[in-house]
Amino acid sequence: MFNLQNFIKTHVTGRQKSLFSADIEANRKQLAQEIEGKSVLVIGGAGSIGSQFIRSICEFKPAKLVVVDLSENGLALLTRDLRSSYGMYVPQDYRTYTLNFADPIFARIFREEKGFDIVANFSAHKHVRSEKDKYSVQALIENNDIKAKKLMDLLCEFPPKHFFCVSTDKAANPVNIMGASKRIMEDLVMAYNDRFKVTTARFANVAFSNGSLPLSFLDRIMSKQPLVAPSDVRRYFVSPEESGQICMLACVLGKNGEVFFPKLREDDMKTFSEICDRFITAMGYEKREFDNDEDAKRFAAEMPYDTKVWPVVYSKSDTTGEKSFEEFYVPGEKLNMERFQSLGVIEETIRRPMVEVEHFFDKLEDLFSHDFTKEEVVKAIKEFIPNFEHQEKGKNLDQKM
Repeated sequence: MFNLQNFIKTHVTGRQKSLFSADIEANRKQLAQEIEGKSVLVIGGAGSIGSQFIRSICEFKPAKLVVVDLSENGLALLTRDLRSSYGMYVPQDYRTYTLNFADPIFARIFREEKGFDIVANFSAHKHVRSEKDKYSVQALIENNDIKAKKLMDLLCEFPPKHFFCVSTDKAANPVNIMGASKRIMEDLVMAYNDRFKVTTARFANVAFSNGSLPLSFLDRIMSKQPLVAPSDVRRYFVSPEESGQICMLACVLGKNGEVFFPKLREDDMKTFSEICDRFITAMGYEKREFDNDEDAKRFAAEMPYDTKVWPVVYSKSDTTGEKSFEEFYVPGEKLNMERFQSLGVIEETIRRPMVEVEHFFDKLEDLFSHDFTKEEVVKAIKEFIPNFEHQEKGKNLDQKM
């Protein structure tokens, strides 16, 4: 039987225990003081990272946990997982709502609860494939930025003690609109740090997260389809458990305005084709590499179910917005690499005045209110983020297997 958790530990992260376990133990008393008996709101809590954040924070026994997500099925799966896990603490006051966090109903819940001690927002368009045309770009920015601003304005009515909003390594020197939208989000939330404590985290790919390429390996094996991966894209990886833990540590232990990231070495990065090779071996197959999709699909369709060979297609990345490597910080950001064993902290980032942020958001909304082009959005973002080097290749991931 294939054990995904063991595969991730052995073949993806190379760590048998969590990268952040020592920092959790060293700060257990403070974590308990800040979480136990407190009220927690998690937005986007049914997703890969949000659900792991919930698992991490439940260890410290909050009194109330409210989870909001657009995915009704995802919330059902989350609840079943929490209720079925041995030793998992679930607060007596545990509620899930299938809602968009920009809905009036969400605002009503927040106001009638009179806010929460801890608020964490994981709702986001997170995939580079989110950038296709002007419509997908508008939806991405609406969710990651414009709705996020409405949330920040709402939180001002009942400020939380801890607010966390997840970012991405792709926000450092962004080359795609998704990464740029996350950098905009960072500048946005930091503009509110005079009203309540704000922290965020940039971190690596979450191994086998929802919608990720590695997770597709499992789905494609089940469906008798060829596996596919870029051979030239190198990425850092954290386990699902680690993704929740870094967010919890940043949320609770971070100081106002700080950005967290994992301490990973450059030689920790792996290519997707390397992980695919290891996955095929772990599943008990030998790979047969094809030069094109059609030949690989034909081979997969005709192979017997007891086959010992699996078709793969490896190629160089040729789609818009793909970086060949990852980075967590940029020149000019003040780093502290000593406070935590496994976490680096950006203690000082460039802070935008609220008037500057609001002017940019007004410009975006005005742009979206008329007929516009993707190029106009890119131009507007470049004016706000001068180091945004958009890489347009005229091809997106939806055009590939």
